[in-house]
Amino acid sequence: MSRVKENDKVKVHYTGKLTTGQIFDSSLEREPIEVTLGQGQLIPGFEKELVNMEVNEKKTITVPKEEAYGDIMEELFHEIKKAELPEDIKPEIGMMLVAKNPDGTENQLRITDVKEESIVIDANHVLAGQDLTFELELVAIL
Repeated sequence: MSRVKENDKVKVHYTGKLTTGQIFDSSLEREPIEVTLGQGQLIPGFEKELVNMEVNEKKTITVPKEEAYGDIMEELFHEIKKAELPEDIKPEIGMMLVAKNPDGTENQLRITDVKEESIVIDANHVLAGQDLTFELELVAIL
């Protein structure tokens, strides 16, 4: 039986959980993800664990934050004036916003504080600073 090698294209089902057991994402109710290893499509700790897996193999892995979305970076917190927000937005702590970059890409931002005239946004990935657990099932090597 063949095993996954570096740069292989694979299909994999996964369920991602926080250390609390809360599921943050899963492919089980949709198609498995299809990725080519070595192209930066996956967090490093997830990709590393796919290498040497066989088709139909299942395993549970823990990915430390350093191999996932890294530490929370304080420099990614910014205070902006409420006047810069669209008028129809009523900011609340935990609310997610999307900012468009000049190149058309988008950044997810989370409101962490609401003040009288401003808000504090966090541009860290929502899973930054957390160790993650994944249940993996290799569906195919393409």
